[in-house]
Amino acid sequence: GVGKAGTNRALDCGSGIGRISKHVLLPVFKSVELVDMMENFLAEVPNYLQGKEDRVEMYYCKSLQEFTPTPQRYDVIWIQWVSGYLTDKDLLHFLIRCQNGLKDNGVIILKDNVAREGCILDCLDSSVIRDLNIIHSLIEMSGLTILREERQEGFPEQCVPVWMLAM
Repeated sequence: GVGKAGTNRALDCGSGIGRISKHVLLPVFKSVELVDMMENFLAEVPNYLQGKEDRVEMYYCKSLQEFTPTPQRYDVIWIQWVSGYLTDKDLLHFLIRCQNGLKDNGVIILKDNVAREGCILDCLDSSVIRDLNIIHSLIEMSGLTILREERQEGFPEQCVPVWMLAM
């Protein structure tokens, strides 16, 4: 309907072997495109998708720092558990590039661990967990508007909270 994102094509950012594509995107979208910097992960996608691999239009073996979505191409751009590997500056610039990749009424989904306050640096995998204030600030600076945000339920309280933001 009017004002709703289409269901033609989604982009899975930091896709790994395609878990999000298989379980979240392909049940809704006609086709997906996957971007990941690890060639061995992308090579495993056809095996993992088990018969749905023909609905993958394109594989991009690039880091999100260097990837630019094709303008006006995607109904949804899905960024899950990968934003912590980008610096604030790189995440800001990636969000701006993603915005240009959206069709009319397109939506960006950001799902990630969110610190309760400030930033948490994970020295083991060189990632950062930002708090909501920092994420909100980066989204605002990118020119995007938050349409909805929600904390994922069902995780133990001692776990880092997981939030989903639609822009």
